[in-house]
Amino acid sequence: MKKKVFLGGTCNKSTWRNELIPMLHIDYFNPVVEDWTPECQAEEERQKNEECNYQLYIITPKMTGVFSIAEVIEAAITRHDKAIFCIIPKDGESEFTKGQLKSLNAVGNMVVKYRGVWCKSLKEVAEYLNSTIIGE
Repeated sequence: MKKKVFLGGTCNKSTWRNELIPMLHIDYFNPVVEDWTPECQAEEERQKNEECNYQLYIITPKMTGVFSIAEVIEAAITRHDKAIFCIIPKDGESEFTKGQLKSLNAVGNMVVKYRGVWCKSLKEVAEYLNSTIIGE
């Protein structure tokens, strides 16, 4: 089966996906669309749960909702090392506060507790995902 990663996490004009995608040697699903419709949401769920081997959640200070945090914990519990979490402390002019980073680090520790993967940078995410295709 071809390896594929779901690119979940912060949207809101964050550029992390544009930075990560050129580094990947694995197929991916980018859920970001111009007009979010019920059909888009259904396709996201299908991709995330049926098509993608890995679920990645990158959190940046441009995050406005918190659902991605719940998603990464669920993925860590159910998919273990196929769930990947990464915090990007600065995104453009936006930056996490010390308190926010402390809380997000606790989320990262929880991901690891459930045998998920906590990467510290986009480069580390790409290296982890690309290493999964070695030997295929």
